[in-house]
Amino acid sequence: MTAELSPTDIAKFVASRRAADFVEDGMRVGLGTGSTAAWLVKYLGRRVRDEGLKIRAVPTSTRTAELARQVGIEVISLDEAGWLDLTIDGADEFDPKLNLIKGGGGAHLQEKIVASASDQMIVIADAAKDVATLGAFPLPLEVLRFGGASTRTLVERVLAEMDVDGRETSLRMAGDAPFITDEGNHVLDLHLKRIGDAKALSLALNQIPGVVENGLFLGICDKVVIGFEDGRAELRDGASGEVSVTEVDLTEAAGL
Repeated sequence: MTAELSPTDIAKFVASRRAADFVEDGMRVGLGTGSTAAWLVKYLGRRVRDEGLKIRAVPTSTRTAELARQVGIEVISLDEAGWLDLTIDGADEFDPKLNLIKGGGGAHLQEKIVASASDQMIVIADAAKDVATLGAFPLPLEVLRFGGASTRTLVERVLAEMDVDGRETSLRMAGDAPFITDEGNHVLDLHLKRIGDAKALSLALNQIPGVVENGLFLGICDKVVIGFEDGRAELRDGASGEVSVTEVDLTEAAGL
């Protein structure tokens, strides 16, 4: 089975499988968006079917909601849940302090709301997402469609005053048309290369009229699980600084 998967897919499954150990019966769980999170949703669906696991899930996108329902997971809204025990999601980058860049899939607004309404957030990722400094991955910025050109101008003016190595911005496209988020907004991708002060940048961007939310997740993530293609799963705890490594049975990926 694993011979049919790429090394990256194996690593994503390993991280997802290890993080699934934190999901307990009766929990209200936030489910992230993206290729790594999809492995988690599929595995939790198997547990629901085979073990009778009972959870209520709040997905962070319509894509995740559709997949969760397909595999038999009960889907509820965040308002129905009230508060979540745990959110598990992927990331496009994470640094040594477990600060993140998210939004490569364009769902970072819902992802940030869900993660912030959780007792704990666990990020699942492959080793390529582990960086010394955030910024190589373009920072997503969800913006209103109304006045989009002026909002972009204001963003570029703010970037001129920030400690970053790049200041190019681009409107995210879906084919020949602008990409539209679940909330009906556009996404600007900020090509910054290096972010010197993520907190200052986040605060400055969110003060711009027309900006809905940025993809910097600062002080939100509690743990990161890094998957490796050989079956190792490395767990990093942000609070204690502890690092532990376990082995995942790769045959469990069969049928997902």
